[in-house]
Amino acid sequence: MRSSGQTQPNVNRPAKAKQPVARRRATSSLPWTLLSTSHRHTDLLGRAIGRILSGGETIALYGPLGAGKTALVRGIAQGLGASPMAVTSPTFVVIHEYDQGRLPLVHVDLYRIRTAHELESTGLIEYFSGQTVTAIEWADKGLAALPLDRIEITLKHHAAQGRTIQLLATGPKSNEALALARIEFSQTRRMRRALSHLALNKETPTKS
Repeated sequence: MRSSGQTQPNVNRPAKAKQPVARRRATSSLPWTLLSTSHRHTDLLGRAIGRILSGGETIALYGPLGAGKTALVRGIAQGLGASPMAVTSPTFVVIHEYDQGRLPLVHVDLYRIRTAHELESTGLIEYFSGQTVTAIEWADKGLAALPLDRIEITLKHHAAQGRTIQLLATGPKSNEALALARIEFSQTRRMRRALSHLALNKETPTKS
């Protein structure tokens, strides 16, 4: 994990091959939109995404402060087999790395990035290779550097506790990952409902 004692937004760069810089928005598939009614629901979605990732995916996160971006990354970390408690907002150091799960996870926060030079100094594009999963909060501040093929997730406040979450794939790899995530999420929800129903039936006393 990166140290929080930095005064500049750049980080030590890993020895990875640089990837081509994306200068345009990629062609996208149809979006998947859902309503999260609780933190648990958002976490469940994150875990479903984490379980199906194969490595090398980029997840671009958009939304205002408090919309649940970091909570979703915690779920993704847990789905990858890492501890969600280790995941915190990396605002002051820009990049955190986690390697406790089955795939390395890089958690990026571009909130404080103001210029193209600051973005370049982070070494962000050097993570877009190999098996590393990269989750980027405030991704709108780094669109020029993102891979064309990525998963875009937009979170917005909805009522008091709810969130609307829209997921979009912008290329073949992300499209396959998102399709698998929808299946995983649907199966997990059905299983949880079935277990909840079973537990409720066990608690309900029967008439003699």
